[in-house]
Amino acid sequence: MKKFTVILLLISTFAFSQSEKKQIAEIRKFQKDLNDGYTNKKETPLRGDNYTKFTKHPFFPIDLKYRINAQFAKTENAVPFDLPTSSGKTKPYKEYGKATFALNGVTYILSIYQSLDLVKTPGYEDYLFLPFRDETNGTDTYGGGKYLDLRIPKGKEIVIDFNQSYQPYCAYNAYDYSCPIVPEENFLPVKIEAGVKYEDVYHH
Repeated sequence: MKKFTVILLLISTFAFSQSEKKQIAEIRKFQKDLNDGYTNKKETPLRGDNYTKFTKHPFFPIDLKYRINAQFAKTENAVPFDLPTSSGKTKPYKEYGKATFALNGVTYILSIYQSLDLVKTPGYEDYLFLPFRDETNGTDTYGGGKYLDLRIPKGKEIVIDFNQSYQPYCAYNAYDYSCPIVPEENFLPVKIEAGVKYEDVYHH
């Protein structure tokens, strides 16, 4: 019986380890894809010296405590609204749902949105948008907050991996881009030390 229990523990540990390896591989792919996008002349938001001097983004160390299985509740009869942007214009969105999760023993709720423009684009019908602010903004990350790209979940849980959070394009180029401003309801009074960091060189 004791031998059987040990075998079960070994199998469980191996499975957990494989799952962690897969999650870390996904995060590293996100980091590579982001860097590739910023070095690709056709995709990058960078201009001038910011482009020629760019090599890669700084990232917080990968930490799987920031990869969270949150409870998801879809917002019924959501009313479309105009979300202000950094240029003073607005973009049409609706609240698609709310995510509830615990971090360091504290429960938080974030609103998740759907772009009413992007949903019309083939391939983005299930795309969701999670803008948020936290206590790293203005020091380690962009003062205006960070973004996460999500997909409509199939059940009542949604994975929020802050390791894959990034700064909006207007953090690097405020002249050519207009970025949604993070709603006040999505301010997290905690440091989210995950995802892309920010360098002062891009401040305008």
